[in-house]
Amino acid sequence: MTLTTLLLSQLTDVFRIGLIVALVITMRRTQAITGRAVPLLAGMVFVAVILPVTMPPDDTLVRIIAVGLVANAIILGLTLGAAWLVDRLRR
Repeated sequence: MTLTTLLLSQLTDVFRIGLIVALVITMRRTQAITGRAVPLLAGMVFVAVILPVTMPPDDTLVRIIAVGLVANAIILGLTLGAAWLVDRLRR
């Protein structure tokens, strides 16, 4: 599997997107106590590792996790951008 194919498959994984969106919602509710950066980074790494570990790998595990981190960062950036936009439109 090429890196592009692997990245596109992870970017369109509905379960991964749902976990990242739930991570952002949880972070926004608890940011006064836990902050922002540490929960987002820990959640991003958790999602990148837990998904390939629980499914049979198509490629090497390290490669899938590394591309998963990139995919999670892209999804997280888009989700944080959408949350920021919603906040701006509410004011």
